[in-house]
Amino acid sequence: MDIPILLCKDEQKKPIPEDSELVFGKTFTNHMFFMHYNDSKWQNPRIIPYQPFEMDPACAVLHYSQEIFEGMKAFRHPDDTINLFRPYENAERMNLSAERMCMPKLNKDLFVKAIIEVVRVDKEWVPKSPGTSLYIRPTMIASETYLGLRPSNEYYFFVILSPVGYFFKDGFKPTKAYVATENVRATPGGTGEAKTGGNYAGTLYETQKAKDLGYPQVIWLDSLERKYIDEGSAMNIIFVVDDELYTPPLIGTILPGITRKSVLELAENLGYTTHEEMLDINVLAEQIKNNQCTEAFFVGTAASITPIGEIFFKQENYTINGGEVGPITKHLYDELIGIQTGKIPDRFNWTVKVG
Repeated sequence: MDIPILLCKDEQKKPIPEDSELVFGKTFTNHMFFMHYNDSKWQNPRIIPYQPFEMDPACAVLHYSQEIFEGMKAFRHPDDTINLFRPYENAERMNLSAERMCMPKLNKDLFVKAIIEVVRVDKEWVPKSPGTSLYIRPTMIASETYLGLRPSNEYYFFVILSPVGYFFKDGFKPTKAYVATENVRATPGGTGEAKTGGNYAGTLYETQKAKDLGYPQVIWLDSLERKYIDEGSAMNIIFVVDDELYTPPLIGTILPGITRKSVLELAENLGYTTHEEMLDINVLAEQIKNNQCTEAFFVGTAASITPIGEIFFKQENYTINGGEVGPITKHLYDELIGIQTGKIPDRFNWTVKVG
């Protein structure tokens, strides 16, 4: 399918920021992909200048939160080509989210083609410096004008691009995490595994409470027994116990992270043993105390791999590896970033060239 491209006029173009000026999610490129779902089909796919679109006050997404999105990145390689990281995995996950939220699925080839073409149009926005990338946000929202609890009959799908630096301003350094013991992020049978905005809105209260106490991140527990680890604020989580990797299983309450999947596959390829099983926070706290649990880290698209240096649980601080980055965390980070940025050969065929 051809995708018509409407280029910006000179007066519409925005200046491209220097790599050193980049912060996460504040700057957006000149163009966006857009198409509309109506009459039971996706229509008029096109690339247009980045712009606001009008929404009626009765638009369904504003009242019933029927919305899903993805997060992915494009990287500039040493040969100056631009490459996506596992875009078909994002297409697959978006369709899983769409199914859960009663929204129309997307043709996966069209999804990837749309992203390739809009990135190609704005390729000069892909930064070059270490720690930088082009963040890609595909989004679908219910656009029908009505008040009533049912799936919308109309949708917008759009893709916007943002050149970014490190997700955390301090870069690849250990962060601190607060264990939420009262409120929960998701419940069995809920929408926890869908990438929908309501899941994130529900985390804001505990996240703000944690930040007020000096903890930038939250670790969520299960909703039934309040002792099994689910995931982090907006990321999956992995622990290193006796030099083996442990992460919560995908049982419907946590997002099936593409970075999570990649790190587990990468770890096994590098000779590490991995486990996907229920993790009791009380047991892990004791394992941290007796130095069995020597490393922990978050994994997600925005921050890639983020080491955890300290966990606050039940009024007690638990320091991991002296608050320093552990060797396994660093090994996995170097390998993953190396593949994404083209500095290490892609032996998994994870990257897709844009141009």
